[in-house]
Amino acid sequence: MTWQNCYTSDRFGMEPETEHIRSAFERDYDRIIFSSAFRRLQNKTQVFPLPEHVFVHNRLTHSLEVVSVGRSLGMMVGQKLAAMPEIKDHEQSVDFYQNQLKNVVSAACLAHDLGNPAFGHSGEEAISKYFIDNGSRADFRNKFSNSEWQDLVTFEGNANALRVLTRQFKGRLEGGYRLTYPTLASILKYPCESLGIIKKGPKHRSKYGFFQDDKATFEDIAAKLHLRKDEDNPLSYYRHPFVYLVEAADDICYSIIDFEDAHRLGILSFDEVKKAFMGLLEKNPNENMARVASNLEHLALDPNEAVAYLRAKSINFLVQECVEVFMANTNEILKGEFKGSLIDGIKGLEEVLAHIQKVSVEKIYNHDSVVKIELAGFRIMSGLIEDLVEAALLPKGERQKRHKKLLNLMPYQNQFNEEDSDYEKVMCILDYVSAMTDNYALNLYRNLRGISVPSI
Repeated sequence: MTWQNCYTSDRFGMEPETEHIRSAFERDYDRIIFSSAFRRLQNKTQVFPLPEHVFVHNRLTHSLEVVSVGRSLGMMVGQKLAAMPEIKDHEQSVDFYQNQLKNVVSAACLAHDLGNPAFGHSGEEAISKYFIDNGSRADFRNKFSNSEWQDLVTFEGNANALRVLTRQFKGRLEGGYRLTYPTLASILKYPCESLGIIKKGPKHRSKYGFFQDDKATFEDIAAKLHLRKDEDNPLSYYRHPFVYLVEAADDICYSIIDFEDAHRLGILSFDEVKKAFMGLLEKNPNENMARVASNLEHLALDPNEAVAYLRAKSINFLVQECVEVFMANTNEILKGEFKGSLIDGIKGLEEVLAHIQKVSVEKIYNHDSVVKIELAGFRIMSGLIEDLVEAALLPKGERQKRHKKLLNLMPYQNQFNEEDSDYEKVMCILDYVSAMTDNYALNLYRNLRGISVPSI
């Protein structure tokens, strides 16, 4: 891989297009933002359940803010890459990095959470737990190969995002959203199969990037963009360089904005948030702290606006620092060998960022409202998976009327064929359940258990 061949305007699943007034990468962004999968993010929990009186971030607003940060990262890094000796004499590459990298990163940021099921990580856990709990049943476990089973017991939203974007669902066009290869590669934070998860050691990989059902799609992307292979079995590759920018945008947003939401909900006091953000800004040698203090005095009567001001300053600082880390490690990043994330590579901020993370875990992620929605979401998703998978894996002749009616509730694009393997049938179920919004999953769960009856 080189900086000249790690991008292309070719699209997955279709022939090259004629010239258009919008670039191929701008059209990626538009295809995603007009999609139903993106709209559904407005009713998927980010951290807090949707409260009655204070509007906090959901998956959709989070994704839009990640886009904003990612665009800045792509633009700043792109300008610097275009000036590198190995790029500056290549007109096409200069144009891409100066004008299009920001669009690639923006589109990937917009798509990065599309695979997350309802209720966030508790939804992922519920899906996995159903298969783990049934793993002791030989008749059930033997329906799947080792690699298929690993997909199911470690269901992964990152792998599901690739599936949502590229899968030819029933009645749909080949290639899914038909995005460009660089946009697809930029969301592959964990470019390995589920058997490639390594919990400890120098090759630590906590998650994976594609299901067995989508292996050919992943290999096509890897070949097209010259990703470096790490291992053949289990299959794993090194990251694409643009992944680091998408990851940094996500890291910056959730580490800072969760504090802002917690303040609006009264979970963190103004002084707690101010102390954390001021501690971050004080590490910036270019920051005029006297001016920051003066501006905070002017905003003293509106604590929410004061927090918003500090949030904006903190994000701007972290963006600049991540750009510097990227440019200082371009060789390792191009090879996919850079260890950790860009935000982890910022020198001098370890203590203040660790403090923000510690407070987030102790006071935000373990707050009663967050824990309750996680527990409720786990029960809801577990129940839906149990009902649907049980019905799907029964032989057609053994399904009772209730099983048939249950499967008929699934949209046409998610329905399986009887000749499909058991793994393929289960993946169709997971496509349906993982696409649900929080409210849809809750209402369906209540309906199926007779807790509430829908009106016509």
